[in-house]
Amino acid sequence: MKKLVTAALYMALSVGAIPALADTSAAEALREGDMKKLIFHSTPEAVSNQSFDLADGAGQGSLADYEGKHILVNFWATWCAPCRHEMPMLSELQTEFGGDDFEVVTIATGRNNPAAIVKFLNEINATNLPRHQDPKQKLAAQMGVFGLPITVIIDPEGREIARLRGDADWSSDSAKAIIATLIGAESS
Repeated sequence: MKKLVTAALYMALSVGAIPALADTSAAEALREGDMKKLIFHSTPEAVSNQSFDLADGAGQGSLADYEGKHILVNFWATWCAPCRHEMPMLSELQTEFGGDDFEVVTIATGRNNPAAIVKFLNEINATNLPRHQDPKQKLAAQMGVFGLPITVIIDPEGREIARLRGDADWSSDSAKAIIATLIGAESS
């Protein structure tokens, strides 16, 4: 972990003058293991304003609702084995970092029975994750999600800064160091 922190500090100092660039450059330098699949964009990209269904029929939401904080958006499905594998790790990330500066936002895309989503999240004790849905895959299509799982990191300005295709160990030291660096927190 010291190696990761040292690399982050070096990158932050070397890029320093541009805070947003410093955050992503420092975070990018921390990619190890599964996190090597996390691709940071050289320029932040616009995200869709397409709405999705909030949990429990509470109406519609959009990614713009989260502006002001970094969010890790995970597109998944109850029938997707790799998605189900990584969900407990996303829950752990939310427990450790969730708050005013960061949130894990899970969106079940395609056909997913709401009762099956509740049952699954209860079984793995991941009740701290939202049960949002994109049943007609409109948001997923506009976000270029073709295959699951896909995880997108969005900055406080509402722009996509990184993307990971496939599942990953989001509870790894590397993943936690990346998130801590992006939000300016200290990783444990």
